[in-house]
Amino acid sequence: MTPWELLGSADIPNGGGQLKLSQRGEEFSIRLSGVRGELMNSRVHGSEEALSELGCAHITSLEDSRVLVGGLGMGFTLAAALKAVSSSAQVTVAELIAEVVEWNKGPLGECAGRPLEDTRTRVNVADVADMFTGNQPNFDAILLDVDNGPEGLTKNDNHRLYSVAGLSVIYKSLRAKGMLAIWSAFPDESFVSRLKKSGYKVSVRRVRARAGKGSRHTIFLAQKP
Repeated sequence: MTPWELLGSADIPNGGGQLKLSQRGEEFSIRLSGVRGELMNSRVHGSEEALSELGCAHITSLEDSRVLVGGLGMGFTLAAALKAVSSSAQVTVAELIAEVVEWNKGPLGECAGRPLEDTRTRVNVADVADMFTGNQPNFDAILLDVDNGPEGLTKNDNHRLYSVAGLSVIYKSLRAKGMLAIWSAFPDESFVSRLKKSGYKVSVRRVRARAGKGSRHTIFLAQKP
């Protein structure tokens, strides 16, 4: 069997651990130090694509729509968002780790079709939480795939996104009928309650990690009335 080759590593700020990117043939893997198993694999991206498809379903024909993607990963969420929206849309991706952006500019970018090169894409190397400080309704859709879900695996500061206070700030950043879509490895009823308490109309979808097979992941859909 072809061995894995380490292509790069990156420290997560504030003691979040270290990410490692590896390649085996045409397959890529991102792992987190101290955590068993993979965070991401280039062969498994169905639920990331579903996040964008479900989160952008209400704006597929909307001109000049604005979408925010939290977390670049391997680029599949961004690529699916670009596919879902109109030619006049703008999709901003906020990625905390600069090395992840560079990996996507390199050979990893082929996996999702190099979405960073799309003229509608804007990249901010920043914590996505910092995109909501203005309390302005800037986005028609906000797609969050910054962690393992509302519990915050890779960065403790991610908990602030998922608190009632954090969700209320995100609410103010959505335009009327805007959608907040959040990827999670697991269902979480307490998180659904927090979303509702923050004013959202909520639904939950369970989707496959791969087309028609693989483990099931959760997509929380929270719409601003």
